[in-house]
Amino acid sequence: MTQREKQMEAFGELLDIMDELREKCPWDKKQTMQSLRHLTIEETYELGDAILDDDQDEIRKELGDLLLHIVFYSKIGSEKKSFDILEVIRGINEKLIHRHPHVYGDVEAQTEEQVAKNWEQLKLKEGKKSVLEGVPKSLPAMIKASRIQDKAASSGFDWDETEQVFTKVQEEIKELHDEVVREDPVRIESEFGDVLFSLINYARFIKVDPESALERTNKKFIKRFQFLENEVRKNGQSLKDMSLDEMDVYWNKSKSHFK
Repeated sequence: MTQREKQMEAFGELLDIMDELREKCPWDKKQTMQSLRHLTIEETYELGDAILDDDQDEIRKELGDLLLHIVFYSKIGSEKKSFDILEVIRGINEKLIHRHPHVYGDVEAQTEEQVAKNWEQLKLKEGKKSVLEGVPKSLPAMIKASRIQDKAASSGFDWDETEQVFTKVQEEIKELHDEVVREDPVRIESEFGDVLFSLINYARFIKVDPESALERTNKKFIKRFQFLENEVRKNGQSLKDMSLDEMDVYWNKSKSHFK
């Protein structure tokens, strides 16, 4: 048996298991697309954590969890006579072939940027009125900003040079500071949003994923702060009774420890 045959056999076994669970398991029988939604989101974030940690074994497990959800939704769809897993797979196959004319057709695309522009133009031809229609409304704000900027750039609405974007970041920071001085809370929030939006745009130019970068910083801070807490406790001290300068000694120690 070839590896592809083994893969197809394993996928078929998963479909059989799903059929049986849906028929015999009280929990699985009760689930709907709506009840699974928040669990799917949670599984997606767990996969994201595993990717950031570069934990290959955990990535494998989380991909399995997500695959189960895809099969689960498809099973419910078949029960509703709306769609089944075959239609799901055929649909994505057709979409991939249609949106890769540089592979399956005679369109030329030598760079990633050209592929992205072709992709968005094809979607417009499919009936979308705006390239921004494909950005889910429920995305977290930072990821949504990244996708908005990617899609706008694919239409040619973009800066020419990285330095121009950095200058824009500096301008937005100054505008924020000016509003802080004026103490106008509405304007402060607005300008703060502009700073974040411009920083996320700058991240795109310097090839940094802002969501991953921030989450890595979160993880780094947690490690350092928890180390600080442990060291303080070991010395019989309490953070609430310490000065900032005293805390800083432990903070620098934690930075050295994890460097």
